[in-house]
Amino acid sequence: MSSKFDTYQKRRLKSSYFSVVISIALVLFMVGVLGLVVLKSTIIANRVKEKVAITLFLKDDVSPKNRNDLKAFIQKEAFTRRIIYTSKEKAAKIYSKEIGEDFLDFLGNNPLKNALDIYLKADFVTPIKMKQLEKQFTKNAFVAAVSYDKLLINLLTKNIQRISFWLLVVSGFFGLVAMILINSSIRLSVYSKRFNIKTMQMVGATKSFIRKPFIWRSIKLGMIGAFIALIGLSLVVYYLDIHAPSLELINDYMTLGYLVGGVLISAFIITWVSTFLATQRFLNLQTDELYY
Repeated sequence: MSSKFDTYQKRRLKSSYFSVVISIALVLFMVGVLGLVVLKSTIIANRVKEKVAITLFLKDDVSPKNRNDLKAFIQKEAFTRRIIYTSKEKAAKIYSKEIGEDFLDFLGNNPLKNALDIYLKADFVTPIKMKQLEKQFTKNAFVAAVSYDKLLINLLTKNIQRISFWLLVVSGFFGLVAMILINSSIRLSVYSKRFNIKTMQMVGATKSFIRKPFIWRSIKLGMIGAFIALIGLSLVVYYLDIHAPSLELINDYMTLGYLVGGVLISAFIITWVSTFLATQRFLNLQTDELYY
């Protein structure tokens, strides 16, 4: 009878461990997919921002040397990603091609100006910072006018802030769900050992000594679940790389590194905290309370 009971207990324990691993893997997989969306959305948003340019129209009397000095000075600034110089002659050809006729034949002279298109780093593409840059460049003695699409910048900033807010809300919700699900699974596995915990406590074992094997076991289960989740995420990344190559997921080592590190660290922290709280609960219970 005793051997059958022991076999039954071992089977229950293995079943409990299996459910913990599967719960952790599923939750971390969902969190990983959401993390991938958050990371790539940030990168995509930055790419869109870096396509925005602020244009400096130069005065006609600016010499090539002064123009080159200004270009070199701006290139060294923290906000500059790249600069493109467009001469008034080239601008005239582009404009004539767009309208389908040579407007210089009617005007007789070229009213356009030499221009510097400054493509900014993503952090500086905001209404406030671009307004500051506009004021700064307007005061420059070589600059006749400053132009950029203010409406586009405002719309872009608002949309990115709105998307970031909702991604943050969804991330927080899934993080909370992850904590609750994994915590429930680990508490069930610790619950099956509650009498062993109380017995060890009664013979003089310290709380830290009792908690240690439970925490390490849960961390091991968490790592197994994390690796299963990473296998699932690798399949998702591979699928997206085939059907959406523009995302460049396979070659984006930084994003993949953050994703792998985030999943492993999440598994470690969540299992450690959950096991600590679960064992602490049973350590604080009286003997007669273990049956409820």
